[in-house]
Amino acid sequence: MRVLLVEDEPKVAAVISDILRFNGFTADAVSTLEDASESVAVVTYDAVLLDRKLPDGDGLHWLRHRRRSSWFVPALILTAEMDSVDDRVEGLNAGADDYILKPVNMDELIARLRAVLRRPTTALGPVMRAGNVEFDPAGRQVWIDGVSVKVPRREVCLLEVLMRRFGRVVPKAALEESLFSYDNEVSSNALEVGIYRLRAHLSKAGASVSIRTDRGIGYILVLTRPEVSEAKHASGKNSEVSPSLVQQK
Repeated sequence: MRVLLVEDEPKVAAVISDILRFNGFTADAVSTLEDASESVAVVTYDAVLLDRKLPDGDGLHWLRHRRRSSWFVPALILTAEMDSVDDRVEGLNAGADDYILKPVNMDELIARLRAVLRRPTTALGPVMRAGNVEFDPAGRQVWIDGVSVKVPRREVCLLEVLMRRFGRVVPKAALEESLFSYDNEVSSNALEVGIYRLRAHLSKAGASVSIRTDRGIGYILVLTRPEVSEAKHASGKNSEVSPSLVQQK
């Protein structure tokens, strides 16, 4: 497997590159984001190890830009300075698959890299898609045909669960667990009301998917307009779920 290492400290880059090669990886090392962009433009990498503080910018900003351009190569952030909880949360929300603080044990680095590479590729992107509907789990944003749609919090939770199981029936109990904590007082028809409102939001915004009822069992998100063109929903975000992945998700 081929790994791109973006690290501006020559000694650190040399050590990590040697360890990667010793463990069976092909390693390319660059020291700037410009070189990283040129590398990923011509080579298909299996993973990227990315420093944050680089001579020409923040590696996290580079990664966020790549994720918005439908680039879902696994990325592990390596940093010695930006190590607060907020920094780590920001990194993971921006699309990093792991956030590792330097100095890192090399055995741990290889183990974390292999763990990330074992994940299904289709689950790596930060934005999910079903038909012309897109959802960003980190930002809690919904787009339909590339246009932002305001959806209340509870309906967003329902949409997320349904999109994660696109094309499959989601039991009522699973949907209720996504909406309510143990401390909530839940009315008997709370789920039905939430589904009704979510259907209204999707329909009003022209979604090419709809929610069907499997009576007595649960609900299923299905594609209702297969003729919707790729151009319609290609809004420049990475895709986790699409109609072509119904059998996988």
